[in-house]
Amino acid sequence: MTNRKFTLWLKELRAPFCVASALPVILGTAIAYKQTGDCNFILAVLALFATVSIHLGANIANDYFDHISKNDWLNDNKTPFSGGSRMIQNNLLSPKEVLIGSLTFLTIGAGAGIAILIMTKSLLVLALGIIGIAGGFFYTAPPLKLGYRTAGEITIALLFGILPIYGAYYIQTGIIDFIPLLPAMIVAVLIFLVIFANEFPDYNADRAVNKRTLVVTLGIKKAASLYKAVLMFLCILSLLFLIQQPLPGIIFFLTAFILSLKCLKNANAEKLEQKGYADLSKSTILLHTFGCIALFIVILLQSKQFLTIDY
Repeated sequence: MTNRKFTLWLKELRAPFCVASALPVILGTAIAYKQTGDCNFILAVLALFATVSIHLGANIANDYFDHISKNDWLNDNKTPFSGGSRMIQNNLLSPKEVLIGSLTFLTIGAGAGIAILIMTKSLLVLALGIIGIAGGFFYTAPPLKLGYRTAGEITIALLFGILPIYGAYYIQTGIIDFIPLLPAMIVAVLIFLVIFANEFPDYNADRAVNKRTLVVTLGIKKAASLYKAVLMFLCILSLLFLIQQPLPGIIFFLTAFILSLKCLKNANAEKLEQKGYADLSKSTILLHTFGCIALFIVILLQSKQFLTIDY
């Protein structure tokens, strides 16, 4: 592969966005470690590698199928956070190359998942892997096209919140319980907000191809109000987390509260209708990233006794 081709693929992968898939796996592993006092490093690395590979495959698949639907071709409001990589639209990569790239990374992720399956001998691991791969691919791929049917936001909350945290926790402990529930719900809401925020710049293009995102379904003004309501729900979850662990929990609570105020300010319906406005996406991504990091710090600082409290 030439240096130019390698650079193009780096742009196509949009690797920095893999923070959204890596952090939940790290969080789930950290919760398991605090609960058991032990960590299978090989399983942890395989889980991280599998999840990130599947995420990369899904990113590329989205570019291919948004090309097929003409969604990205009609999008004249590209931002650093939405609108795809534009590799196909700028004739830098062919649609065939992009599709093959997607299937390659999904296969790599599946291979790592099979290694985890062999080590754990768990049918639940198999089920989680199938859900992850299918959900990522069929987010835009027919016949499901989940992102086109007002199901994309909930799908992403599941795939990048609940599933990776519980999956990482399960492969370390071998059990499913309520211990990771509140952190998983928080991360699910955080990534839901990220996807939601990124839909505003795509409103016109999505509407043109009948991509029924929440923003298209509700309209910009009502969608902005719903975004704010979900942000308030996040603050409630943050408060519950603080009540459970008053001392280290303040780290996450303050992080979430301060960054939520910035997001609240940026969720202005009039500004969201303006071309090129991406402040809401930027602040929401910061909320997700630093919120997850703060959660990780709190989990490491909290006592094992806290983790055994019944929900």
